[in-house]
Order: sequence, then structure tokens, then C-alpha cells
Amino acid sequence: MFGTRSTITRFLPVVCRSFTSLNTSVVVSTHRINQKTCVPNPNLPQIDVYRYYSSKKNAKAKHKPTVKIDERLMGQVVDVENIKKNMEKAVENLQKDFVAHLSLRSTTGSVEQLPIHLDGKEHTLQELAQIVRKNPKTLVINMSTFPQAIPAALKAIEKSGMNLNVQQDGTTLFVPIPKVTKEYRESLAKAAKQLFVKCKDAIRDVQIKQVKQIKKKEGVSEDLVRTVENQIIALADTYIEKAETILKTKQNELLGKDE
Repeated sequence: MFGTRSTITRFLPVVCRSFTSLNTSVVVSTHRINQKTCVPNPNLPQIDVYRYYSSKKNAKAKHKPTVKIDERLMGQVVDVENIKKNMEKAVENLQKDFVAHLSLRSTTGSVEQLPIHLDGKEHTLQELAQIVRKNPKTLVINMSTFPQAIPAALKAIEKSGMNLNVQQDGTTLFVPIPKVTKEYRESLAKAAKQLFVKCKDAIRDVQIKQVKQIKKKEGVSEDLVRTVENQIIALADTYIEKAETILKTKQNELLGKDE
């Protein structure tokens, strides 16, 4: 396939003083003709000269060679199951973050499950407070039982990604539920991308750590080290692709493309 086409007009051939040779001496970029030996003949038919350029899109459509993952081979050098476990954990954390922090509607249930850190331990908000829906537009959180947890609760709600603007009155928190606007949907989709990047970085961290370890191992040939390194990278790529699929599904949901 050809991409962009540029047209360069020439009057060819040219009439030369010596008929034993035709000297066009044409430079495409400057449209120069050798004036010493040749002169253009305007009576000759016009010829369009075409140059084709590959489009940028096609130029970038180069794929990396596929690496077939051989877990038995990798197992000679690394703990494959441990690598898979750590990479899978990053993907699972992404899914949990999506459920906990990215909801189109700030339901009572999603707020109840917010993690609250208090006295070195992690609790859910519903363990520390009474949460009721006063009306379709407002949640009421009664923190009178554990008033010392109010700062942690406010921080958790702020970082929830649910775009909640909490109002405090003593030990009671009032949470207005925002309308599901286009801007709100887009902000959640953006937050989803940020969580995906966090997941991707976690997977790459596992990859980098393992590659560093195998390069330090003694008694392993350079060829085997290089092969296993490429397979670890390929394994990481599969988990990142899995996370990216989860991201796209979530973003479509948040942006209303599945509705």
C-alpha cells in the first residue's frame, strides 16, 4: 500500500545540444535542469512524476516478534509460579480498586466498603459508623461511636475517586451524591486510567526485579539468561494486556458506551 503522494511536474524529455546523450540532470527536490547542455521544450507533452511515501500509520504498524512462553525452561532459572502470582495480584488489585473507587452512582454500599486506617489497623467505614440514605441525593454518616476516626474517614472519602464533597457537622458527615454528568463520567474514566498505570508499573516492577536476579545467578549461560529474560518480559506483557482489557471495559461502562 502506498501512503501520501506528491506530484512533481516535469517537461521530459528535453532537447539536448548533443543527440548522442540525453542529459536531464533533474534534481527532484530543487527542480533543477542542467542549463549548459539542455533546454526544456514546451511543445513536448507534460509528464507527471509521482513519488509515494509510506503513511505514518503504516510505518508504525510494526509488531514485536512473538515470544512463546516456555514455563519449564523458565523454571530452570526462576520461580515461575511466584512471578505469576505477583503479577496476577497487581491485576486483582486493579479490579478491586475499580469496584471500590469507580462507581457511577455513589451508593451506600460503595461508601460502606471504603477502607479506613485507624490505630494501625484497617477497617471498613461501615464498621466504624452508621450510614443511611437520608434521601436520593444525600448520605448521612454518623461517626459518634468512633469520633477519632473522622479524619481518616474524610481522607478515605476524598481519595475514593467518587467525586464526593463531604460536609461535616460535629460527628455527622453529610455526603451529597453528585449527578451523573458527562464531566463526572470523564473524570472517572481518567481515574481508571491512572489506576491502570499503577497496575502496569507494579507488573513491570516484578519483571525488573526478576531480570536483575537472574543476571546475578552463577552457572547460568548468557543465552539461557537472555532467553528467560525475554520470556519474563513476554509474561509481563500478557498480564498488562489483561489489565488493559479490564480498563477498556471499565471505561466503556463509565462513559456510557455499553448502554
